[in-house]
Amino acid sequence: MDVIRNAKDNCLKLILGEHELFSEFLRDFIDIDILKAVAPADIEDITERFIPLFTDQKDSDVVKRINLKGDTPFFVISIVEHESEVNYRSSFKMLQYIALVLNDYEKEINAAKDKISYTKDFKYPPVLPIVFYDGTGKWTAETNFLHRTEMNGIFEKYIPKFEYELISLNEYSTDELVRFGDTLSLIMIIDKIRTPDGIKMLMSKLPKDYIERLSLNIPKHLTKLIADVVEVLLKKVKVPEEEIREIAEGIEQKGVSEMFAIENYDVQETRRIARNEGEREGIIKGESEERKRWEKTVAEKDALIAELRARLSEDSGFEYSKR
Repeated sequence: MDVIRNAKDNCLKLILGEHELFSEFLRDFIDIDILKAVAPADIEDITERFIPLFTDQKDSDVVKRINLKGDTPFFVISIVEHESEVNYRSSFKMLQYIALVLNDYEKEINAAKDKISYTKDFKYPPVLPIVFYDGTGKWTAETNFLHRTEMNGIFEKYIPKFEYELISLNEYSTDELVRFGDTLSLIMIIDKIRTPDGIKMLMSKLPKDYIERLSLNIPKHLTKLIADVVEVLLKKVKVPEEEIREIAEGIEQKGVSEMFAIENYDVQETRRIARNEGEREGIIKGESEERKRWEKTVAEKDALIAELRARLSEDSGFEYSKR
């Protein structure tokens, strides 16, 4: 899996490359029956064909081709918005993506079946556009490109009328996410955390049987992913690196049941203890260094006295006592 570039990236970036979780994403959030049958093996990531064409490319945007057995493939475009400001260009950006995806498909199908797109019965595959938003504010951008176009009442029949599916994480309660009962639901719950203190508050709401059920069903490679998600989250809320490593390693080694350790995790108390320990270490270190300086000074004085006595003894012929 690609390494994220910085901690501000949305946690969803970490799951988009996992087709098992992407199939859960479609089942949980999009109410279309055919999506319930999408298996990880049906999903092909074709993002790299399109992202370089955008000057404002984002790490989190993905394009997936879904190859259902016996059916025409369809495409899913997912744009992830996790900034504090709403992106009002989303509908136009989605229009660009759709045109590029269909153009790419047409070239591919024409290469396989000589100019089939020029025939009367040819149909283009559907494209499902999704905007996932986990910002703290309300999403206020138009979801239909028609409404982003001037004089749309006059020119309505000539303007693309597609609408993207908006998934706003803030509109889902923790209880609603828990009801999904899958690995993705846990990641989305984690993604709702906004402050260090929110870790303890949010995790305390999770039913223990929910975590225990996930512990039995989540494979090792997804446990590692959850640990990575937690690491990204804690970086976003400014938890110290050493604390992040300890929590993430605990989840990776012991499984998601270790998430309950976060329930009892008190950031402020952890930092207070760390400060006190640091202060004590500083005092001890200071006392030790002061003693070393004193011992060095005494040793230097003793050496100087011994040297003076030796010289006086040589000059006078008498041996001085060490009193």
